[in-house]
Amino acid sequence: MTPTITHIHTIPYRLPLHEPLAWGKASVLVDAHHVLLRVTLSDGAEGWAEAPPRPTIYGETVESICAIVSQELAPRLLGEALDDATLPKLTARMAQIANNQTARGSLDIALHDALAMSRGVPLAEHLGVVQERIRDARIPDALIPDALLRVSYILGIGAEEAVLAEAARVVGQGVRVLKVKVGREWEADVARLLRLRESLGPDVDLYADANECFTPENGQARLAALAELGLLYCEEPLPVELVRERAALRRTDTLPIIADDSTFSLRDLRRELALDTFHILNIKTPRTGYTESNAMLAAAQAAGKGVMIGSQASTGLGTVRAALFAAKAGIDHPSELSFFLKLQTDLLDRPLVLHDGYLHLSEIADARIDPDKLKDAAV
Repeated sequence: MTPTITHIHTIPYRLPLHEPLAWGKASVLVDAHHVLLRVTLSDGAEGWAEAPPRPTIYGETVESICAIVSQELAPRLLGEALDDATLPKLTARMAQIANNQTARGSLDIALHDALAMSRGVPLAEHLGVVQERIRDARIPDALIPDALLRVSYILGIGAEEAVLAEAARVVGQGVRVLKVKVGREWEADVARLLRLRESLGPDVDLYADANECFTPENGQARLAALAELGLLYCEEPLPVELVRERAALRRTDTLPIIADDSTFSLRDLRRELALDTFHILNIKTPRTGYTESNAMLAAAQAAGKGVMIGSQASTGLGTVRAALFAAKAGIDHPSELSFFLKLQTDLLDRPLVLHDGYLHLSEIADARIDPDKLKDAAV
């Protein structure tokens, strides 16, 4: 008998960070104040996901996520059957609610997790992940026990010495790719990148995230400067609304451009592909769930675009959910799966560990919420 959805719960929680994360023109994250979503089925199966509110990006807060789930999304799902055939219909029903990206996306992930548990299969298998796939061709076959996920770490804007100290700390914990926030003060950005390159050496790759802070007048020159510094790519150099200017900047092929703020949804992605504004797509599973993320992955691959996965500064559970998706075929750029290093404590029943720049899928795939840790962190 097909199980039905019996309960949907929201659980706000708060975890302290080692240091704040600053980005863009004014955004700052001082702690991880997020929401867990738990879906329960009639057969006892449960699905869990993490919704990270970002008021300055999506306009969502902890309170708005809890309210929209209880008042609008849950009533559209409760009592409904859940299987492979009904899941797309339920996702479409949630899409009747405009905006509220992370509330809808994270609930979609929880539905997938519940369905996998109900069927008695690992979530990775449910998502179509082939664990034996080699994640980096430079590593000999004999060293591949399972899927390896190459990760990046988000390094925020801040005082130069503090940023350098943070970079040294996380590199010591296994990070080998740093996504460096830039855009507020260009001269300071360049100086910081030079110091990072000098202090970390050639074994650590760097790329930039401008969060729309460049202009059409300086965009190409700044991308050229980043390329000269040896950076891999730059994420969202220009404001999203400057669509023609972004397309023109991509045509210069000065440095590969990552699409993020310009591709909040599949609808956005279709526009950006039609105008050819980027080289690499950053899919953030909390805002598009697994269902829409699958469609976006297929569209990007069909257009010959690269793909990476972002976790929207998620804590441990959100990292695991994003990492399982990042193990899918065709996602070969480093994904943002190490924000857990910024946390003083976490909710998982096991630590997440980096091995020379990689997460091992076999070590994290079955990670779950520790009830005692959640009790301490719940708000």
